[in-house]
Amino acid sequence: MADETATITVRQFQAMGEGKLPGLLGLELVAAADDRFECRFEVSKRHLAPNGYLHAASVVALADTLCGYAAGANLPNGAIGFTTVELKSNFLATARSGGVRAIAEPMHLGRTTQVWDARVRREDDDAVIALFRCTQLILWPKS
Repeated sequence: MADETATITVRQFQAMGEGKLPGLLGLELVAAADDRFECRFEVSKRHLAPNGYLHAASVVALADTLCGYAAGANLPNGAIGFTTVELKSNFLATARSGGVRAIAEPMHLGRTTQVWDARVRREDDDAVIALFRCTQLILWPKS
């Protein structure tokens, strides 16, 4: 059962991604709480590189989407949005099939930036595929 304690619910996030990259990649937000977001996809041909292994861009899209949803749900009062200003990734393994799941947690929730760490794992054996750190710049209205 999905946790829907964040300002925006899991269903609302899913609707925002329809017809856009998250929807096209089949990303499924599983949990949304202020301090923990979780997203997954089932590996299919669209996620693979020509060599038959999981394409790094699919994993980056999962982590960046997840950290973006988390940042959007945790904006300071008065902020109008955010944008990713840095994304660091370390790839440790891969997948050819099965489910891939990411969990993001906040490392810093400031007035001008947020930093989220995400860990991506294979669902079948819980092996870590990649580690991410995403820095989001908080956007404010012009005065």
